[in-house]
Formats: sequence, C-alpha cells, structure tokens
Amino acid sequence: MKLGLHLGYWQKNPTDRFIELAQKAEAFGFDSVFTAEAYGSDCFTPLAAIAVSTSKIRLCTGVMQISARTPVCAAMSALTLDHISNGRLCLGVGVSGPQVVEGWYGQPFKRPLERTREWLDIFQQVIAREAPVALNGEQYKLPYDGPNNLHLGKPLKSITHPLRKKIPVFLGAEGPKNIALAAERFDGWMPIFVSPYRMNIFDDSLASKPEGFEINAMVNCIVNDNLEEAMYPGKMTMALYLGGMGAKKDNFHKNLMGRMGFGDEAQKVQDLWYAGKHDEAIKAVPDALVDEISLLGPKERIRERLQDWKKSDVTTLMIGHADNFDVSVKTMEFIAGEVV
Repeated sequence: MKLGLHLGYWQKNPTDRFIELAQKAEAFGFDSVFTAEAYGSDCFTPLAAIAVSTSKIRLCTGVMQISARTPVCAAMSALTLDHISNGRLCLGVGVSGPQVVEGWYGQPFKRPLERTREWLDIFQQVIAREAPVALNGEQYKLPYDGPNNLHLGKPLKSITHPLRKKIPVFLGAEGPKNIALAAERFDGWMPIFVSPYRMNIFDDSLASKPEGFEINAMVNCIVNDNLEEAMYPGKMTMALYLGGMGAKKDNFHKNLMGRMGFGDEAQKVQDLWYAGKHDEAIKAVPDALVDEISLLGPKERIRERLQDWKKSDVTTLMIGHADNFDVSVKTMEFIAGEVV
C-alpha cells in the first residue's frame, strides 16, 4: 500500500506552505500528491509549482472537474504538465454535481456517464497523437457540428508531442455505474468515502477491474489521544457533504451512505442541516461512520487500524493535510513510518 498527500482545494486563502508540504511528503517516501478544485482555486496551477520543486513524487489531480474544460483543453494542460514534471502526472477526474456544473460552469448535467466516456475518448486521442482528433459523439463533436457552424473546422493533431503516449487517468466516483465505468475504462478509482470493512458493497462495480488498477482512497488521519476531538473534523465534513454539497432530492454522498448502511442517519443529518441546525447535524453524524473511513486517535490505535486498510483492496491512502503546517508534517512522518 502506498501513501498520497491530498492537498485538496484552497479555501478562503491559499493552503499555507503547500509546496513545502509536498516536498516533505516526497522526503518521507510518499508516492503521490493530489490537488483538487471546486469553485475557487484550480487543480493544475499548484501542481505546476510543486513540479518544479520536487523530483520523484507523482503529481495527481484529485479531482479535475470535466465540465471545467473541454477534453482537448484538459489534454493540453496534462501534456504540458507531464513534460514539466518529466512524466509524473496522473489525472484524476470527476463529473462533480449538478449544482456546480450548472451553477458555476453553465454546462448541462445530462447523461454524465455518456459525457465521461466521450470526454475520455477525446482526451486519450490527444495524448496518443496517432491521428487527427475527431469524435462524433452525443455530447462532444470534433470538429464542431452545431448551430452557427461555419463548416471550416477540421480534425487536428497536437503541435506538441506528448512525453508519453498514455497518461494515467483515475475517475472519482460514488455511484455503482460510475464506479463500474472506472473499472472498465480508467486506470484507477478515487473514492471520497470508503471503509475497509465495507469494500464488499463495491464488488459488482469493480468486477471488471484489470490488473494494476489503482484505488486511491481519501483517509482523514488525526493523531490525538482524545478520540472525540479527533472525530470532530470528520463529523463536520460529513455533515457539510450530506447537507450542503449536493441537491436535497439527489445527493450522491447521501446515497452512498445508504449503501454503506447509514441511510437513516444520513437522512437525519441532512434534515437538520437544511433546517439550519448545523451544530446538531454535526453531532448526529455517526461516530462509527467517521471512524471507519478515517485513521483517528492515539498512535497505537492508528497502527492497529492501519492493518485493516492494508488488507483491503485500497492501493493508496490519500492523507489529508491539517490547517497547521507543523501538525501536517508530524502526521505525515508518523504515517510514513508505519507504511513506507
């Protein structure tokens, strides 16, 4: 099992000393560093800064939102960063949700599976650079074929030759069909909430995963002798995702919690959040749920629970960073000593 540092996306301000965090992760033997985006900072620019300040650690987006860029634009950014980093890029992508896609990017959220397949087809054509890029899809058409078409476009090949014919692409997914698509077409899967004790709920979706398929799981790691204190950040995050990150009638995170066996509890959390009772919603998040998807408590307890992660199908533990730089470094050093 490998380790990844997940820097996420910037909040109100840039993440403090994020380049140094990546350098520390590389020194401790971490395999990869991940950056994300929502509706603020982007995922590629921080990776470019990290690329010129490191030499070995893999550089991963986790995730890049496919509605933010055309497939060709994403491929141009990817091949450029792959050159800058000497072939260290892995591209984690995801469809996000209708609130962000329609509200922020002004794009339709129709048929996300179809959109993802077509996006990947075009991306892979650009990176392979074996022929001019063309696709007559339902959601993407290259050359353009639609209203106000001048009929002057033609299939093109990238001017710049990619460093590699294939850049690994991971899919961030929660629903059964999306996870199955990851196993079928992608090089790996990035689950946001996963428990080593309940991996069986994904068996059908992952049945077709090939050899070498990566499962990069986000795991919150907090070393604290007070287990209740250690759980609070995870409970706060879970309440936000169940209540504030997704539409009330169709919240992907809540649907996943139902498949994990926490459906009634998730519904209660969402109801409290929508009623404006955020503190009560946080308290209502089950301790068992947060504990299973995290590594929390005293060092001895974390060592013990790490063994369960090592026995699972997860290939990389993506460890999130703390708000405090020194705490993040100490946590990375400890967990690296147990895994690397």
